[in-house]
Amino acid sequence: MEDTIFSKIIRREIPADIVHEDDEVIGFRDINAQAPTHVLFIPKRPIATLNDLEDADAVLIGKLVLAATRYARAEGLAEDGYRCVINCNGHGGQTVYHLHLHLLGGRQMHWPPG
Repeated sequence: MEDTIFSKIIRREIPADIVHEDDEVIGFRDINAQAPTHVLFIPKRPIATLNDLEDADAVLIGKLVLAATRYARAEGLAEDGYRCVINCNGHGGQTVYHLHLHLLGGRQMHWPPG
């Protein structure tokens, strides 16, 4: 997998507003926020896309989702609601090829999204 901006954030080579970190997952505010709360949660181990997941990654993906939901609760988003999105490849809207979950909240979300 190629080196990405997210790899550089994990290695602290470029700054980010980090809001969560544990041994396997890091969460930071999106610099191109699409909602009042827009945080990206990524695995520290590089995985390019959803298509690259294997059965052994199930626990890691669960940790990614749990980190996002805990953050949403802590920020007071849980009652009104929020959105978690994982884009896959170009037609799915993925622009950085390091798997990431977008947590969006703080405003009314609409369907379909785009």
